[in-house]
Amino acid sequence: MQPDANAPSHRLARVAAHLNPQRPQMEEGASALRLVVCRAKGGAPGFKVAILGAAGGIGQPLSLLMKMNPLVSVLHLYDVVNTPGVTADVSHMDTSAVVRGFLGAQQLDAALTGMDLVIIPAGLPRKPGMTRDDLFNKNAGIVRTLCEGVARCCPNAIVNLISNPVNSTVPIAAEVFKKAGTYDPKRLLGVTTLDVARANTFVAEVLGVDPRDVSVPVVGGHAGITILPLLSQVTPPSSFTQDETRYLTDRIQNGGTEVVEAKAGSGSATLSMAFAASKFADACLRAMRGEAGIVECSYVASEVTELPFFATKVRLGRGGAEEILPLGPLNDFERAGLEAAKKELGESIQKGIAFMSK
Repeated sequence: MQPDANAPSHRLARVAAHLNPQRPQMEEGASALRLVVCRAKGGAPGFKVAILGAAGGIGQPLSLLMKMNPLVSVLHLYDVVNTPGVTADVSHMDTSAVVRGFLGAQQLDAALTGMDLVIIPAGLPRKPGMTRDDLFNKNAGIVRTLCEGVARCCPNAIVNLISNPVNSTVPIAAEVFKKAGTYDPKRLLGVTTLDVARANTFVAEVLGVDPRDVSVPVVGGHAGITILPLLSQVTPPSSFTQDETRYLTDRIQNGGTEVVEAKAGSGSATLSMAFAASKFADACLRAMRGEAGIVECSYVASEVTELPFFATKVRLGRGGAEEILPLGPLNDFERAGLEAAKKELGESIQKGIAFMSK
């Protein structure tokens, strides 16, 4: 006679398995001990999402926001430190996603197996005086290791890459997937949504309108002058003086530095980045569900310019970036900015590719 799976003792075993997925609970069968299956019992239908770097400054608020997303059925939180505490904390939220925590390199594969969407904010944060390139040597190795795990365990997952410098880490990820034979350029998306959020906010301040009613395309890359807001294409249609254009462009390009300096050594843009990452992840999930007409800016493999990677508007679909949209008409200021952006962006891309050639 099989034991009743809904008996109180078995229900408690399932809960224990959720909280400690790497410490399987055992139950007595008719003749032997066997593993209790860790199920997302009661979880709403949806997608399985992993956050790599979940205990960090971006990862913690991002974990909170993704736990709130009704499209997420299972949420895996991975980091090399402090994941049990973040997992316990987030798991007490009464939303439908089942949360499981994974700690250390030995649990990376378990965290990634079967995932539909992988979000990677892992890495060191910027500090005062640091550029994104200063982070390169540390974060490049972290991204390589994590993407090797993705290639092994969920090669068909869509990857949202946040780890800086994005201009270089996305090419690193692409090279990892190429070497593993799993590369699909549509499924590798560099997250530049914070640049768009800043652009919308700062333009709204100048126009005196609600930022939710503003849409500014931001193209190029995700650092300094490679961030190019196309103010001539803003919605609602607006015109800016030369001084306003210079002010807005400079502030959007240096938004990250503004936060780093304001925090005076205590961190970088973590809360706004988590907001932007969750917004982009939600767009990906809605597109994966089949919702049409979802367009976001993202740093992707592209033929819009002569560079192999470039941030522009993309149409999201079930398979990731289904269509790369053209830049559209640029004014003289934007054309000059594009040339400057391409020079620096090309160097950053080559730096990432060279790292993988060592």
